[in-house]
Order: sequence, then C-alpha cells, then structure tokens
Amino acid sequence: MTITVGMTGRAETLAEREDTAAEVGSGSLLVYATPCMAALMEGAACEAIAPGLSEGETSVGIALDLKHNSATPVGLEVHAQATVTAVEGKIITFSIEAFDEAGSIGTATHKRAVVNAQRFLEKAYAKL
Repeated sequence: MTITVGMTGRAETLAEREDTAAEVGSGSLLVYATPCMAALMEGAACEAIAPGLSEGETSVGIALDLKHNSATPVGLEVHAQATVTAVEGKIITFSIEAFDEAGSIGTATHKRAVVNAQRFLEKAYAKL
C-alpha cells in the first residue's frame, strides 16, 4: 500500500429517476437522493486510492459524515471529488465535495480501511 495525503479521485453520474429520494425510499421527492450522493462520494474516494493499493487489497467504508445542502433535479450531471487528507496505518481519511451543474450540493468527511479482499470476504461469509 502506497497511499499518500493529496491523492485525488473523481466519480460522476447522471441524476436519473431511479436515483431519486422517492425511488430509493429516503424521501418522497423526485430529487437526487442523499444515499446516492453518499455512494458517489465513496466511489470518488475509492478512485483516489486505487493506484496505491497492492494486489489483493481493497478498501471498505467505515465512517461517513456528510451534509447534503442543495437539491438536484433529474437530468443533471453530478460528480464528486475526493482528496486524501490523512493516512493512519490502514485507515484513510478523505475530504469530499459533490457538485451538480449548478454548483456544490454536498460535502463529507469519509474514512476507509484498507483490507485484504479475500480475508475480508471469508470473515463476512463465515457469518452464514
């Protein structure tokens, strides 16, 4: 693992009806849903550190503190930009901002843990 402060990543999507609060169950309106914005933000964080992961490693989200401060209607492009702000052993911290075509729609602080993918899955599926 060679992940350093300052690494950046981006994720983008088009806000579609299936991405709305009414469709995902997080509200009643046809606007881009907070859970979808959270997933987009996590995707940007994954992109930021992907080049620094060793073979067999992946990352899993362990904390997300977000603010969704502007509604996005269906049909607008949405993107998130993540920047690594701290590396403490296998725990990576990010600052993330999300935008639609009109400007900023949300911010977040996010933490991910770097794990061995196979061991992680084995532990998870041992619960069955």
